[in-house]
This record gives sequence, C-alpha cells and structure tokens, in this order.
Amino acid sequence: MAHVSIGLTFRGNAEEAFNLYKKAFGTAFSGPVRRFRDNPPTGGAAPLSETEGNKLTHVALPILGGLQLMGNDVLESAAETFRQGNNFTISVSPDTKEEADRLYSILSEGGTDGIAPHEEFWGYWGTCKDRFGIHWMFNIIKQWQQ
Repeated sequence: MAHVSIGLTFRGNAEEAFNLYKKAFGTAFSGPVRRFRDNPPTGGAAPLSETEGNKLTHVALPILGGLQLMGNDVLESAAETFRQGNNFTISVSPDTKEEADRLYSILSEGGTDGIAPHEEFWGYWGTCKDRFGIHWMFNIIKQWQQ
C-alpha cells in the first residue's frame, strides 16, 4: 500500500534519537534496525571501520496518523556531510515502479542531484532535489529478511 514517510539524517546518533521517538510515541520499530555492516559489500569500496559499521543505515518508526519516520546516519568515509537543512527527505513509496518513475520525472524537472529510480538490493529507489530545494526519495522496499 502506498504511503509517505519523513526521512531524517543524523550525524551518528540516529539510534539515540529513534529510541527517544519510540519512547515518546509508544510505538515499535516497523522492521529491523539495519546497520551499515548489514549491507552487502559494494565493489571497490573500502571496508567500513567498526564505528561506521555500527551506524544506522535504516530505521523506521510509525508515529501518528499513519505517518512514519525513517532515519539513518551519514558516513563521512563516503564523503557524506551533515548540515542542518540537508537532514530531512520526504520519502514516497508508491505501489508501482511506473508511479515512482512518473513522480520522479515531474519532481526532478528543473531540480538537482537526481538519481533516477532503479533496482537496488533493498528495492526500487531514486532521489532528487526539486527546483524549490526539497529532497524527495522514491522507494519501493523489498521485504526485509529478519
């Protein structure tokens, strides 16, 4: 079923933040908390340090009215930077790849930093910043293995 989430990016303290949000809203994480060390290796990438491997690559928590918060930490070794203002994304999870492609086509027009939706190990994914500076993610997630 299609839904919308708000994605939050952290400077290494996503787990601490999401444990606070979990306590505040009295809900449980929707699926496993995934760490960078859980991801399959990518060709040519240097191995992660233990500290970076323990950082969160994905956590999701339902809050109010069907809204879900998602979160991750940045990896400085991958040249990712954290700045307030670039630490949130509106994530849309449509029912079909065709709808993800349609949304990307419209929202990325005149924008920047576009990565067209494509297959990844976790699902069908893409991202862009629209011409107004808003970050969007298009994500059809495969079922996580527990």
